[in-house]
Amino acid sequence: MRALPAALALIGLVTACGSTSHPVQRSAPKPGTLEALWKQPGESVALILGSTDFSTGDVRISFLVVNNRGRVIDPPKARFWLARAIAAVPVRQTVAHRETVGVPGVSKDETVKALYVAHVRVPTAGTYYILARPIGRVHIGGLAQVVVNERSATPEVGEKAYRSNTPTLASAYGRVAQLTTRIPPDRALLRYSVKDSLAAHAPFVLTFATPRWCSSRTCGPVVDVVDAARRRFARTAVRFIHVEIYAGNDPRKGFNRWYKEWHLTSEPWTFLVGADGRIKAKFSGSVSTRELDAAIQHDLR
Repeated sequence: MRALPAALALIGLVTACGSTSHPVQRSAPKPGTLEALWKQPGESVALILGSTDFSTGDVRISFLVVNNRGRVIDPPKARFWLARAIAAVPVRQTVAHRETVGVPGVSKDETVKALYVAHVRVPTAGTYYILARPIGRVHIGGLAQVVVNERSATPEVGEKAYRSNTPTLASAYGRVAQLTTRIPPDRALLRYSVKDSLAAHAPFVLTFATPRWCSSRTCGPVVDVVDAARRRFARTAVRFIHVEIYAGNDPRKGFNRWYKEWHLTSEPWTFLVGADGRIKAKFSGSVSTRELDAAIQHDLR
């Protein structure tokens, strides 16, 4: 996954990620608009998005609110609005909740401990603007632009999973370094292939992630989260699979064939596939242990 640039060129009201003052306006913003909400007292910044590839329906948007000194602002909740234009009245309002990144006591290298996740229903494709204001003593508002498409580039929920013959410890003859960049290696996530799991009608969690080469502030140690879920659901029929994204685990060689087969446009991605071979849920970017556990309980049990 790649975070938004610090300055969003398409958001004319934000002059930089750490802008602390508003540009001079000819007139005050119309009350009730996204602009008026954004221009409340406090810092004004650009949100750093942690998810990508939005399509109509229930849209999950994860993001960071970072002040102009580089500090992540993350009280438990943030007010969240969505509008068709900055000068428009929001069409959706909800509360975003803070979700933990990684697994406490296991994940060591994450630069971000938590991010916000909001769920909004978006029935119509188009360009939207989102605003978030954390609820707490720090007054700050973050703005970003998202594009919601009619269809996702990645496999849609409800579609059949691709029968990818992903690599396993057996197919690699135990050469674990060919299969994972995680240290220590996540051997338990390398036992099954997608193809064999579909043939066995076994429900599974599939994550495409590269622990070593993850480069954004929000991708997080997703493999740790998936492995923790594997331990918690060890007595169930659910399988857990990790697939790296680069050929030979080398970014210089480009994306591998499994990344391409699933039409991914970013990383990490985590998919939940049922015993019927259909995708039940999917997560772009960092997913918390709470979110993943809840989805497994709801969709794969």
